[in-house]
Amino acid sequence: MMGWIKSGDVTLSPAQFDERARKAATVLQQAGIGSGDGVAFYLRNDLAYFEASFAAGIVGAYPVPVNWHYTPDEAGYLLRDSGVKLMLIHADLLPPIAEAIPEGLQVIVVETPPEVRNAYHLGEIDLPAGLPVWGRMVDAAAPFEGEPLPPLASIIYTSGTTGRPKGVRRAPASPEQAEAVTLMLGRSYGYMDVIEGRAPPESIVTAVIGPVYHSAPNAHSAFSIRLGANVVVTPRFDAEELLALIERERITHLNMVPIMFNRLLRLPDEVKRQYDLSSLRFITHAAAPCPPPVKRAMIEWWGPVINEYYGSTEMGNVTSLTSEEWLSHPGSVGRVMPGVDVRVVDEDGNDVPPGTVGEVIGKSRIATEFTYQNAPEKRAAMEKYGLITPGDVGYFDADGFLYLCDRKNDMIISGGANIYPAEIEAELHKLPGVADCAVFGIPDEEFGESVMAVVQPMPGIALHEDDLKADLRRVLTAYKVPRRIDFADSLPREDSGKIFKRKLREPFWAGRDRAI
Repeated sequence: MMGWIKSGDVTLSPAQFDERARKAATVLQQAGIGSGDGVAFYLRNDLAYFEASFAAGIVGAYPVPVNWHYTPDEAGYLLRDSGVKLMLIHADLLPPIAEAIPEGLQVIVVETPPEVRNAYHLGEIDLPAGLPVWGRMVDAAAPFEGEPLPPLASIIYTSGTTGRPKGVRRAPASPEQAEAVTLMLGRSYGYMDVIEGRAPPESIVTAVIGPVYHSAPNAHSAFSIRLGANVVVTPRFDAEELLALIERERITHLNMVPIMFNRLLRLPDEVKRQYDLSSLRFITHAAAPCPPPVKRAMIEWWGPVINEYYGSTEMGNVTSLTSEEWLSHPGSVGRVMPGVDVRVVDEDGNDVPPGTVGEVIGKSRIATEFTYQNAPEKRAAMEKYGLITPGDVGYFDADGFLYLCDRKNDMIISGGANIYPAEIEAELHKLPGVADCAVFGIPDEEFGESVMAVVQPMPGIALHEDDLKADLRRVLTAYKVPRRIDFADSLPREDSGKIFKRKLREPFWAGRDRAI
């Protein structure tokens, strides 16, 4: 017995899903898609995404998920840069980017299903004339009869928080490398009981609650389906609807990001108490820093089932951390996983002592090689001393737990002093009435850079710059206290929880030399 996959009112058994994927592989093959080609998926979370993604694997093609929030300019760039030969797109997403589609690119329209229309408050959507329709083509196709090729990893385009997104293309994995990836993801998602044979795959019930164009939800969803877990596909994240889903489906495992924790914790207490969450066994989070007060509150509410891993699209997942470990080492992102090398180094590549901040580099010892699509020079810049740099700075403590201080590019150098915005953001998050914040450097004629913060107040709360500065002076050295604090109703943020600091910095650095 293996698990099912469901979305909305449709539930597919493993045999039914396999047949849909093999029929979809025939559709791709008839469209001229073969080994090494790319297929763009301009899709929200939907069963069609998964049947098409698995079909691409069968014919040896690269799935290329596209962030459907892109502007036409951003979408056109990705479609050109990736060199995809075919694009699948939900019907409602086509008109805004139609003019940006490269000439000659094949397009197949996917009907926007009822659960997606309901989640995004869309009405009836007309199918464009003259374009083939995915569901009809799959229904009419015969199942692929050839020998499936080893599936290729999706080409994930990085978020582009510091410039144009870069597509990460991985080489096909050897059997040894595929086994290492299985163990890495199994540890990250809490699936080791299944992988090591102590529990059947269908003992896991999980849900896809993040957008599959992001690296972590993409890897989690594909791995869960291949493992044989029961998988619920949700169109978008909604805090109370997630609680209802956990109770209704008896969810056991989830892969989350901290912004989801924030939204859950903001629910009224009477709403939180309505739902039975006793089925939860392993929740893991990554992708963005989690403020310690938020994580502590989630552990108090959901119990010691909150786990964490740290990694990047390029480096892979390299550390893991349980609730108990975090409570004894608050703020840590965990200890290094087996089979992985992680170092914290100075500018000359020397390992720094425990408690000393340096650049974090690492990767699996038998990782598959990757490159950036059309950007070998950027790939070369990621290599440091035989490992990969994700651009983070941090330190190990004496017990071998890794702590992150900030992004290297976000570090502020003011009057020769290195200032880490994450430290200031952590203190701002503790202050009453602060819902969210971003700290970054702006030009300063005397010091080179000075510290600025943009604070999002909680609804209905009035905050004042002088009061926040006074509170921060009690816990921070004077030069770390922001010289300027602005307020905003919301911050530019990705679904993964990462704040687009570039968009906040750009107006201040326009025409200057600093990289934004």
